[in-house]
Amino acid sequence: MGIMRGIELAQIEPLVEAVIAGGLETLEITMNTAHAPQLIRKAKEVAGGRLILGAGTVLEMVSLREALDAGATFIVMPVLIPEILTYCAKNKIAVFPGALTVQEIYRAWNAGATMVKVFPVKFFGPQYLKEIKGPFADIELLACSGVTPANLGEYFACGVSAVAFGSSVFKKEWLQSKDYSSITAAIKAYIEQLS
Repeated sequence: MGIMRGIELAQIEPLVEAVIAGGLETLEITMNTAHAPQLIRKAKEVAGGRLILGAGTVLEMVSLREALDAGATFIVMPVLIPEILTYCAKNKIAVFPGALTVQEIYRAWNAGATMVKVFPVKFFGPQYLKEIKGPFADIELLACSGVTPANLGEYFACGVSAVAFGSSVFKKEWLQSKDYSSITAAIKAYIEQLS
């Protein structure tokens, strides 16, 4: 899953096309980006069904409603916010709350998470997730922060169900210079590790 933050409306069309060209199928736009609902709406229009689009950094119910109204089909949080998770679980909306400790991960899963976003995983690494999967084999984990093409395979080997990346692919300098081909190439570097 790709995470886009701090982007502008004029960038949406070329970014969506760059993401699709790279082979990515799932994209999150963070709600702490200016005009996020408008960005999600436009991305959905440009993608035309070629991407699964969601909203990230959803921290309050107002943001949740705005994201869903804009067409987001999944919700991501950096932490567990019970009212958001409960609403999503009750309404069958895919939801990925953030957690880091074993207790947080267990609590998020039992509260109805579709998958638990382990964040920021880079300080613990793949082996940490392997240890968690020992007693909690059924918990679906999404590794976020610090996942690279070089360590992607190790994360999957340690039992994660998915990974997410953001600034390593959607680099500020590439966005500023409109270097969308480098973004496509960076995404392909991840995708190639899965084949």
